[in-house]
This record gives sequence, structure tokens and C-alpha cells, in this order.
Amino acid sequence: TAVIMAVYSVILVVMLRTARPITYPVWRDLFTQGWMRVATLLFAISVAWHMWVGVRDILMDYVRPDGGRLALQVLVLVTIAAYVGWTIQILWR
Repeated sequence: TAVIMAVYSVILVVMLRTARPITYPVWRDLFTQGWMRVATLLFAISVAWHMWVGVRDILMDYVRPDGGRLALQVLVLVTIAAYVGWTIQILWR
């Protein structure tokens, strides 16, 4: 996941540094391209997976009651799923 995030970040920085001044039409035109939407979705999924693995490990290490750990893991998963859903809604509306 870190490699996908790093590659996407480099591509985005290069595109934004070499483009004309960043205005709303420039930003909108960048994200109307299908490849950029797919790349952004892959980035968001990578961030979500990276986040899940990190938070899951923290919860496994520091939350001892199994019921409490399970409840927190479900809460984190639902929140991450909502964020990915929101990202999809923003990219394809």
C-alpha cells in the first residue's frame, strides 16, 4: 500500500507542478479523466487498507477484553468503509 501511495503522490505532485496555475477548472479537468479517477480510487483504497492494518494492530496490542476489541474493530471497519464510499461518491458523481 505504501508503494501505491508513494507513486500516486509523486504523479500528483509532478502533474500539479508542471501544470498551469491550479484553479477549479484545472482541477476539474484533471479529475474528469478516467485514469485519474481510477488512480485516485486505488490510492484511497490503499490508504484505507494501510489504515486498517495499523489500527487493527494497535487494537490487538492494547485492547485486552475481546468484546471491546471486536466492537472497536467493527467501528473502525464501518468508518473506513464509509470513507471509501464517500470517495467513490465524490469521484463519480
